Amino acid sequence: MDISIDFMRRIAQAAAAETLPRFRAQGAVANKEKGSFDPVTEADRETERAIRALISAQYPDHGILGEEHGSENISSRHVWVIDPIDGTRAFISGLPVWGTLVGLTVDGDAVAGMMAQPFTGELFYANASGSHYEGPGGPRKLSTRKTTSLAEATLFTTTPALFKGEARTRYDAFEKQVQLARYGADCYAFAMIASGSVDIVADPGLKPYDIVALIPIIEKAGGVVTTFDGGPAEKGGDVLAAATPELHAAAMAALRG
Repeated sequence: MDISIDFMRRIAQAAAAETLPRFRAQGAVANKEKGSFDPVTEADRETERAIRALISAQYPDHGILGEEHGSENISSRHVWVIDPIDGTRAFISGLPVWGTLVGLTVDGDAVAGMMAQPFTGELFYANASGSHYEGPGGPRKLSTRKTTSLAEATLFTTTPALFKGEARTRYDAFEKQVQLARYGADCYAFAMIASGSVDIVADPGLKPYDIVALIPIIEKAGGVVTTFDGGPAEKGGDVLAAATPELHAAAMAALRG
């Protein structure tokens, strides 16, 4: 099935109405994870509530999986996967590299998705017509860079600290092979692969709502998204995205050591 851009814009607008008034407003932050820090805000909860209401009204037979309010009807062939604010740590720090992620899976495969960054006025989305951008500079079709060599690549990860034990050793060796490494851009780094500004993102320990929306945006722009071992990424895990199949293969080999 195809998802119209008008519906994605409606989702983005509903999300922005909840996130923007609370961004840089010094609101309360709760911690979801004992012994660690996994922040959640009123903006996360209310944004997801607004998105779920739109989806349920438009597609009442579809399932929904959200980070903040759980799952409903996920035995459906069609399941929407929502991260109302991907990058809550950036959100509470006042950095505009967070985004609202909404993706659709059909029989477990990610087929459509959007990443909205309302503070910068950007919408990245993919549907049956391909991968697209709307925002400053005007609308355009997205296309990845044609980088095939690690030595010419720009790499992002949330933080190398997420790689533990031997995986950290392999990651450090991998990072030394790329031209430029940067940290901490969350979903925005994945969107930059689709837009042709970044070549690789390697992030361990992702949840489905961290990646489902981004898979079709990158793939329909020419990139590749899998787990570190080459499997499908819709269920999350250790996720590797790259601008070209050749670069993805080189990055996967490097991460294996």
